This record gives sequence, C-alpha cells and structure tokens, in this order.
Amino acid sequence: MDLKEYLNRIRFTGQYDKADLDNLFTIHKLHVMNIPFENVGIHSGERNTMDLQIIYDKIVKSNRGGWCCENNLLFSWVLKEMGYKFTILGARVYNSQEQQFLPIDCHFINLVEIDGKQYIADVSFGVSCQIWHPLELISGKDQPQPPGVFRLINNGMKWVLEKTNRKQLVQDQAFANSSLVDKRLTKTLYSFTLTPRDADHFQEASDLLQTSPESLFMLKSICSLQTPTGYRVLIGWTYSEVTFKEDSDLVDMKIIPDYLKAFERRLTEYVSCLQPATGRWRMILIVVSVCTATGAWNWLIDPDTQKVSFFSSLWNHPFFTISCVTLIGLFFAGIHKRVVAPSMYPS
Repeated sequence: MDLKEYLNRIRFTGQYDKADLDNLFTIHKLHVMNIPFENVGIHSGERNTMDLQIIYDKIVKSNRGGWCCENNLLFSWVLKEMGYKFTILGARVYNSQEQQFLPIDCHFINLVEIDGKQYIADVSFGVSCQIWHPLELISGKDQPQPPGVFRLINNGMKWVLEKTNRKQLVQDQAFANSSLVDKRLTKTLYSFTLTPRDADHFQEASDLLQTSPESLFMLKSICSLQTPTGYRVLIGWTYSEVTFKEDSDLVDMKIIPDYLKAFERRLTEYVSCLQPATGRWRMILIVVSVCTATGAWNWLIDPDTQKVSFFSSLWNHPFFTISCVTLIGLFFAGIHKRVVAPSMYPS
C-alpha cells in the first residue's frame, strides 16, 4: 500500500510531511469529496471485509467507495502513515424509530490528538449527516459546517453526536412526503465512549450488517458523495441532489428511468446466470466435449492410425469424427456466447 497513491486518489496536492491540524482538515474533506459512502457491493454478490489490503485495493486502486468500516479503517491507516497520534473508537448508531442506540458498536470512528486537543474524524457516515472536517472533542460546543451544525454532548457515561439541520425545500412536490426527506431539525446520530478498539472489534457488526434482513444496508442500496455545494445520493432507484443554502437545503429528487431498471435486471441475470437456457447449453457443451476428448484418445492410441491415411483413420473412428464435427458446428453456431454471456439488453 502506498500513501502517495491514496493522496492522488483524493486529489491532495499539498505537503504531507506535517501531522498538523491543517493537513488533517484537508485530507478529511478531500476524502468525503472523492470517495463515496456506499454499500453497492453487497447488493451485487460481494462481501465487505475488514482486511485492510482488500479495502485499499477496492477504494484506492479500483476507485470504488465503501461503508464506515472500510473508509474509516483505511483512514486510520492514512493517519498512521502520516504520523498522527490516533485511537480507533466504536460508536453505536441511533435508531430513530425505536428511540434508542443500537446494542453493538457498528460504526467505526477515529480519535485524533493534536497539540493536546482531541478531534473526532469520521469520513464515512454519509448522506446529510457527513461531517466535512473533524470535530473537536468538547462537550456542548456548536461546530458549524456546510451540512449543518454538529454538537458533541458528554453525559458522563458516553459522548453523543447531534446535528441541527436546515429546512428541507423539496423542488418536486411529488416527493414532498417521501420517507427519504428528513424533516427533523435536530437529530441524534450516534454515541461512543473513549475505549480504544481495534479493527477486529467490528467484525461481528460488519457480518451482521450485510446478512441481517433487518439491516438498513440489506434493505436498500446506498451511494452518496459530498460535493462542494452539498451532496448527491442514490438510494434504491431514487436519486437526490441536495444544495446547501444559508437557511435551507434545496432537494432535487428523481426516479431513475425504467429502462435503466430493465438493464439492471438483465445485468443481474448475466452475473447470476439465471437464464435456464444457459444451463442447458452448458450441459450440451460439456457432453460433446467429453465425447470428443474420449474419441480423440481412442483415435490416438489406435496402432492403425499411423499406418493409414488421415481420412481413413477418421473413417475408422466414427465416434470421434462425429463428436469433433458436432463440437465445431456448435462453436460456429455460437454456443460460446450462449454459455458465457446471456443478453444484457432490455427487451
């Protein structure tokens, strides 16, 4: 893994030899502006991991995004490479429907210490609740950022992160009552303690979030990216572009066209090989190939093969000849396309 390659990925062009507050703020903001918060992989047959090398290859080399355990684990490696003093912490996300925090640490954050002060770095909460810069660990202090006003509260037992939003102005009234429009002006995001953790601490939560039918990440695909003026997010088939204003957020929502949904269905068939005809053609190809190989072996070990002409030897081995001609005919007929690539175009 190469720090310079990561810095190129987030489009950092400054000097990175100083582990100071300015550099921390810069790389934090560039990370959320260039690396999406997303769970698309688990809806495409992939499985998210806590293996740092795999995460690095996915996000840095393949220009993908990731969810909190991936992005913030990668960011902890960046902090280490740049010489920052940091501690991994575990957070419990607030369930607004049940009005309580989740029972396990399912959110990965980093605590960074610079010049005697501590800051919460979190590059992967996503959507409207994504902090652009680290938050100073001080209780009750309003910390305004473009997405809203963030606030850390220490109740003596744990820290709680809150956010105060602006009013949401939905441009298309057809979406005014959408469940994706968060109309709460103040909301609780998550709680945490200062108990140090390591990456293995989040393995159970990572497995649960991508297997439990009650997990939000299993119910909907999510992909969001912060922009200089707001953020963009695709949740399921609903695309939203949010623009931050002084006293409100402009929310432009659209439904992805049906023809793209049809393409997605065809793509799923392709990846999963769901078309029944594919299995039948594969079986035919396997049977003919085995027959051809068996006939070829008998043809080669026959002592008379070298004593007679080529065509005479084929005449003496009709099983091999017929199998070989059939196999060649199948390829001319396009069987290689039928067993490898079902149609991806919507009908």
